[in-house]
Amino acid sequence: MTENIVVGYHAIGTTGDIAHHKFIIYYRADGTAMQIHGEGSQNYGWSPIDELSPMRRPPSRGSRTGQAREVAREHLRSMRMGIDPRDLKRQDEAMKITLRQVADAYFARPGMLKESTRAEMDRHIEKVFEAWKERPIASITPAECRKRFEEMATHGLRGKGPAPTQASLALVTLRTLINFTIGEYKQADGKPLIEHNAVDILKKELKPSVPRTRQIDRRKVGEFWHLLAEARHRALDDDALAGVDLVRFLLLTGARRNEGAELTWDRVNIDDDDPTNCWWHLPDPKNRNPVWLPLSSQAVAVLKSRKRVSGNPHVFPSRSRTGHIMDTRGPLERLSKRIGMERLSAHDMRRTFVTLGVKACRLDVAKLELLTNHVPQGVTARHYLETSDLRDYHPEVQAIGDLIEAEAAVAAGRIAPRTAALFGPATTAAAPC
Repeated sequence: MTENIVVGYHAIGTTGDIAHHKFIIYYRADGTAMQIHGEGSQNYGWSPIDELSPMRRPPSRGSRTGQAREVAREHLRSMRMGIDPRDLKRQDEAMKITLRQVADAYFARPGMLKESTRAEMDRHIEKVFEAWKERPIASITPAECRKRFEEMATHGLRGKGPAPTQASLALVTLRTLINFTIGEYKQADGKPLIEHNAVDILKKELKPSVPRTRQIDRRKVGEFWHLLAEARHRALDDDALAGVDLVRFLLLTGARRNEGAELTWDRVNIDDDDPTNCWWHLPDPKNRNPVWLPLSSQAVAVLKSRKRVSGNPHVFPSRSRTGHIMDTRGPLERLSKRIGMERLSAHDMRRTFVTLGVKACRLDVAKLELLTNHVPQGVTARHYLETSDLRDYHPEVQAIGDLIEAEAAVAAGRIAPRTAALFGPATTAAAPC
């Protein structure tokens, strides 16, 4: 018997509108027969003749027997080479998976990412890689990665100026998603869908940065605190006032910017009868360790100076869509020059809090790690110390608050005459600080 391919249709007994089934049968020279399933079939590939199963859609009226035979021959050639057409179909589908689809799969893993991390990575996909998000991720080339990195580093997202840090963060996001693709998606032969990460061309540019150590010098911290009080007097609107107060709160607590900005009144406790029972709560901080932190009398004064806004639960509210202050760059950019620094960031308040605690107040580093909600580095601290309820560390935060206040009192005598000459007298009463 010779090899033969038969293509045709036959009626089948089914329910619904499907009344026909296209079949392609390959008769081997040894007398055995195999059915070839087309791409529209649930059983795409081939099966022995005794496993014939009807297709779940009616045949296309425009299909031609010659075309069907050619498809069958392609399947047969693949099978002779040991390749299952079903594997080829899965590989073809994987090769088409887009950057957006990979990101969605990466984000969908339960419990793997904090919401803030997911939002930041998604922003990179939607903004930095907007032109690539619907492209197959396997089509992204090293040259394109380098070009996009240099565009961002030199001109920023909107061409307003260099943004090297954001360029690095965006490309790290892309590198992470390509690595995820390498681990999750395979070719028909079991090899990774992508063999080499295109972002690796930027290995030198994306190497870990040198740790930043910028902070306010102890000899300038009093002047800075006094200038914050003046800035509060001269705030033009409630948002500007909230921004200044947020900077003060960060300096007195060592909190991360978002931890302070997102603080709500239901997570603040102020006890007028017992200053040591004043605290604030972080239910889901960066290290995922819920923590109750003490408040110094100076921090309590900052919170008491805040006006509660009806319908807005935030301590530092804003008219923005988030309902709270997001950015502290305004007051920090203005005041940094006044104390002889090129610039300051919200995180510099955190570093200043720790440095004042160690160098000026002689506090234990392990306690400061806990108060700034870092993962303790020492074995004893990690395994034996209480890391959630830190309200008993009130003396430590009070020591830092007292130091800042004392330095500010000294600075006020030097600065007040000069400020009055420059700006005139303040127009509102000073809030407690």
